[in-house]
Amino acid sequence: ELEQPGSGMKAAAGVVEANFGINVPYVVRLRFDGLVNVVDAKGGVVVDLPKDMSGLTAGRHTLDGTQALAFVRDRSGSDDFFRQQRGQLFIVSTVKTMLNPARWVRLPAVIGALFQAVDSNVPLWVWPRLVYGIAFSAIKGFDSHAITREMTTSWVTDQGAQVLLPNWDLILPMVNEAFK
Repeated sequence: ELEQPGSGMKAAAGVVEANFGINVPYVVRLRFDGLVNVVDAKGGVVVDLPKDMSGLTAGRHTLDGTQALAFVRDRSGSDDFFRQQRGQLFIVSTVKTMLNPARWVRLPAVIGALFQAVDSNVPLWVWPRLVYGIAFSAIKGFDSHAITREMTTSWVTDQGAQVLLPNWDLILPMVNEAFK
């Protein structure tokens, strides 16, 4: 991406296709600085934390854009698996916040911020269906899956990097079930 702008999304889709056998025709990328602007445009996002995390106590919090970015990126006292859970919690909270009719007056600003923050190859005619699907899922519940610690094996490379190796026998059945 740094050497050839615009190549990152295609490379990411290729990695998913090669590792999981899933065709990825469309990709959406939200830039970090864009996340801050989108959250601020909608007047913050309300997160209801089931337990203390990322320096916040359990309970309801309204995060501005900078706080939201810190929340989803935080690694202190946790790991990528906890960060993944926070990311999923944030996505659900974001959609639920925008489903509140009191926030709808902010939609023009949110849409403007999204246009500035998102890179995508999703055709224009697909976006209304995508928005409807996300809103419906926020109400009925997202069908989300995540790779857990048990699906990986810790390993240290020759250069000393700590990495997680996939346990395909556990990962692929979950992927196949989700995309059948």
